Amino acid sequence: MRAVHGMLPRMSVAALKLMTADEFLEWSLHQEDRYELVDGRPVLMTGARQSHDDVVVNLLEHLSRRLRGKPCRPRTADVAARMMKGNVRRPDVTIDCGPRRPDSAESHGPTVFFEVLSPSTRRVDLVRKANEYRTLPGLKHFVLIEPDTVLVQVWSLSPEGEWSDPVELEALADEIDLTSIGVRLPLAEVYEGVIG
Repeated sequence: MRAVHGMLPRMSVAALKLMTADEFLEWSLHQEDRYELVDGRPVLMTGARQSHDDVVVNLLEHLSRRLRGKPCRPRTADVAARMMKGNVRRPDVTIDCGPRRPDSAESHGPTVFFEVLSPSTRRVDLVRKANEYRTLPGLKHFVLIEPDTVLVQVWSLSPEGEWSDPVELEALADEIDLTSIGVRLPLAEVYEGVIG
């Protein structure tokens, strides 16, 4: 970034000090780009390929239809999710079952997270985010989706409060079972127009 009139641009100034989640959420409302907060520092999110975006759009469309009239609703990555240790993440799709707060920049009852994997975020999504997500009270499922081949991993929280090992789904006839919100989502719909 280029300095303006001898001053650092706004992003550089923000990056000089560690931010709290509250400071970050307020700051992020005034940014053109999308960021996550990791260890107190804003991290720019990368763009996505069309296959990634197609999967996200499919998720939003089919989840919206299934959740219509119910208290839960899908959210895009524009709505943030606050983690237990102060990080702020932006899952590709969140099912938010909390109260609707139109002026809020974060979900208030995240119940399901979907991450569509990409080369630049694969390692973070598979390891760091997966570990963070398992500590979030109220989260019941998180789903990792490969956009270029039929492969979905689903973690679910048991009624006893234990996270399952991931269930791997590899056929378009398979369904993502989101028991906690009463939704079954066929992989054929997730990958509609992308694969097959």
